[in-house]
Amino acid sequence: MQIDLRVMELLASKLCHDLISPVSAINNGVELIEDIGGSVVDEAMKLIGDSAGHAARRLRLFRMAYGRTGSEENLGIKDARQVAEQYVAGGKITLHWNDVSVPEGVVDHRGCLKTLINMVVMAEEILAYGGVVTLHPTTEHDRSGCRMEIIGRNAQLSPLFEGALNATTAIEELTPRTIQPYITGRFAAHFGLQIQPSQPATDHLDLVLSVA
Repeated sequence: MQIDLRVMELLASKLCHDLISPVSAINNGVELIEDIGGSVVDEAMKLIGDSAGHAARRLRLFRMAYGRTGSEENLGIKDARQVAEQYVAGGKITLHWNDVSVPEGVVDHRGCLKTLINMVVMAEEILAYGGVVTLHPTTEHDRSGCRMEIIGRNAQLSPLFEGALNATTAIEELTPRTIQPYITGRFAAHFGLQIQPSQPATDHLDLVLSVA
């Protein structure tokens, strides 16, 4: 899979944006201890611990979503689910992913879990006001798949997101906001998968992942 330099630049910008907050908070905690001392040590240490954990969880997911790890055939569903659950923990969205959410015929397909992880990141960006993401097994057009149900305020696939997901948007027109749906769509296509969106109701978006 060939990736344009602009895509890599935008993805790097997204990663830095997502990590700057917890890393900065760690630095702020250290500065509190240095500047004020004993009276704020407990508070500062909690800030440092929470922020370090947040950064570590995001790094672990980014490694699976964008790195080589997620492309390996031996990636386990339990590992992928744990990484996704930890990524959203304490945030604005709730993720429901149980043992039967992804059918065997899909989960065994190379790149399926990597694509699902990217879909979780995309869902987080869609649900800017928070919401619930639930994975369901599904069968459409005689093909087994996994349906990601996204419910929350303004839960919809905007024309910009849909164009990026389907690669109908020119690379020159991609932005830090639309780079995630673009990358998600490209991984799906690379691994022979298809993501089919539908809007069953207001504030309710479905994304069905199946083998193309």
